[in-house]
Amino acid sequence: MLQSASAPRGYTLPLSRESFFVPFRRFLYTLAMYLLTPAILYRLAARGLRYREYFERWRERFGYSTAELEESIWIHAVSMGEVNAALPLIDALMTRYAGMKFVVTTVTPTGSERVRRVYGERVVNLYLPYDLPASIARFLDRIRPRLALIMETEIWPNLFFECEARGIPLIIANARLSEKSLRGYSPILPLVQRALAGVSYIAAQSTTDAERFTALGAPAQRLGVIGNLKYDMSVPKNLIEEAATMRDAWGARRPVWIAASTHDGEELAVLKAHAEVLRRFPDALMLLVPRHPERFKPVAQSCRSFGFVTRTRSEDRAASSDTQCFIVDTLGELLNYYAAADAAFVGGSLVPIGGHNVLEPAAFAVPVVVGPYMFNFAEINASLTEAGAVLQVLGGDDLGVAITHLLADAVLRKRIGQAAQAAFERERGSVLRTLAIVEKALGG
Repeated sequence: MLQSASAPRGYTLPLSRESFFVPFRRFLYTLAMYLLTPAILYRLAARGLRYREYFERWRERFGYSTAELEESIWIHAVSMGEVNAALPLIDALMTRYAGMKFVVTTVTPTGSERVRRVYGERVVNLYLPYDLPASIARFLDRIRPRLALIMETEIWPNLFFECEARGIPLIIANARLSEKSLRGYSPILPLVQRALAGVSYIAAQSTTDAERFTALGAPAQRLGVIGNLKYDMSVPKNLIEEAATMRDAWGARRPVWIAASTHDGEELAVLKAHAEVLRRFPDALMLLVPRHPERFKPVAQSCRSFGFVTRTRSEDRAASSDTQCFIVDTLGELLNYYAAADAAFVGGSLVPIGGHNVLEPAAFAVPVVVGPYMFNFAEINASLTEAGAVLQVLGGDDLGVAITHLLADAVLRKRIGQAAQAAFERERGSVLRTLAIVEKALGG
């Protein structure tokens, strides 16, 4: 008798039925993936109309590439946020396994561009193929990984099964699972349970994440709370000096705040907030960093329609003393502008996206304001809130009041910023714990 992944806990099915149901479910899942492929390609093409990089390197999404490696260590990070979280771990791995080839896959062009900007030719950067058996097989044949590290929440059954069949240790690093994602896996829950059974280790960010992975069927003996890799992000010392240089060019004494990683539905609230800030501080500068490149131009147009003196990073290179709104329409420079700000609003939190990384401004002791939707960073947000290191507003109408209050009170800014930085420093260490798991998976 064998415990069934599809049966309630404590209920067993004969091995013959279990042996039948998992392949059958995988067949149905794979059939659905093939049927959905035209729709996926259509969506990719539609995005390519706004951001041309989506048109490039299509063959990689089906496992075709020029990569031909004898062996490698493979890290997958879906987009720019996951790439940024993975950077400290990748750096540690490249130091520990200096003789190995490294492959870093992403799904989005922004993630790919971030990888190439940071590592250049030191890693092989590819798009992760769709979860189709033939595509996965071609991909693995080309990169021949000794180890697969999947960042955060990327559970692809065919990929996991193929790694297990080839004896490739697979670790889910910095693993997190929102309540929404947990519900989203419900239609293929038995298949996901079986896929997780072949995972070498799940390094969860928090106790809550570990509990949700347990509910998803992860084996308890290969699941642990390791912490969040984002706390181990490196803070280049030269950024402080560069930030001071930028402030001198803008006007050293003028108030500066940043609205970072904003989404459609948030920018209007941000612009209204800046209008409110300008009534109190007529010389204030707002740095506006849209999350997605396809929003760069529309956001710049919106700023100008509000009557703000607006410049952009791509066209004007830098803000000047009379600039009221500066659009950072480039990738990979967010930390530079966090370091130069007096206060920060972190987007994805006024709309139900779930928020973005509040630790980046915290690392520079910059006080942080967020909206009500922080479910993707619930543990971090709760920790910072408890430490008095973040201000959470109920909606966009409150944003201008919060930012104005921070810009007007230097003592408050310093207290909140120092609390944020202290919380950031206190939680570091996940990279070393994850590296120990990797070493064990690779046999010491």
